[in-house]
Amino acid sequence: MNENYLDDSLKGCLVAIPESRQLDLLAQLLERRQAEVIRCPLVAILDAPEEAPVLQWIRQFIDTPPDDLILLTGEGLRRLLGCASRHQLEEDFIQALAKVRIISRGPKPGRVLKEIGLSAAMTGAQPTTEGIIETLDGLDLTNRTVAVQLYGTDPNLLLMDYLASRGVIPRTVAPYIYAPQSDGLKVKELINRLAANEVDFITFTSQPQITRLQDVAKEFQLEQQLKEGMSLTQVAAVGPIVADKLKQQGFRVDLMPEQSFFMKPLVSCIVQRFTEMGH
Repeated sequence: MNENYLDDSLKGCLVAIPESRQLDLLAQLLERRQAEVIRCPLVAILDAPEEAPVLQWIRQFIDTPPDDLILLTGEGLRRLLGCASRHQLEEDFIQALAKVRIISRGPKPGRVLKEIGLSAAMTGAQPTTEGIIETLDGLDLTNRTVAVQLYGTDPNLLLMDYLASRGVIPRTVAPYIYAPQSDGLKVKELINRLAANEVDFITFTSQPQITRLQDVAKEFQLEQQLKEGMSLTQVAAVGPIVADKLKQQGFRVDLMPEQSFFMKPLVSCIVQRFTEMGH
């Protein structure tokens, strides 16, 4: 046996898993048991491909907090907190946020702020860029430094041009991007393979993965194929929160670790079930 293999307990088994850097371990655990793994991008929103500019923005924010911070999305703030946490800067970042006048485009950033014990000083007149501009019209921005959390790859020229007209050079950060269309096509291919009964197991490790699968099915009018494919496939959930989400959406959950809700116990469940299936 190849020294890279642990055993052949999953030889001939085809397992679909969500694709992400964090789940490389799951793929390795399966592949070392000779499973064939399909990696599928079941995420609609991704961290910015280059983390360095985001981290630099956070460090500058901590060292010299701006006077104002414009938050356009709750997801953006959550991604910033995630980046700060990965570099042991979350507490410092939250302390810096507490010193700043925060202007939220809508209610979603406010919900994330509430989770860390903070609140926005004001919200846009409408949850749009125009609403933010309307709110800023009533504020004196003379000699104030303004930071702006952008999203996706949209530079939001409308807001940038407005701030420039007010004499403000904003400190911008874009902490996440939207998944490319090619990722949606890969998910579409997975749904078709599920419906063709080609996949032995599909694993889920977070609730958004389930939502993404359903959203792509709806986009390509494959909801019935997804329903049929999931009924033909052994569905594995990493823990009870994910299992509950699957059940709420009408999907059967075939296996889940009983106590320890991590990757290795999940793989052990798959091995046991694959053996029980006569392989």
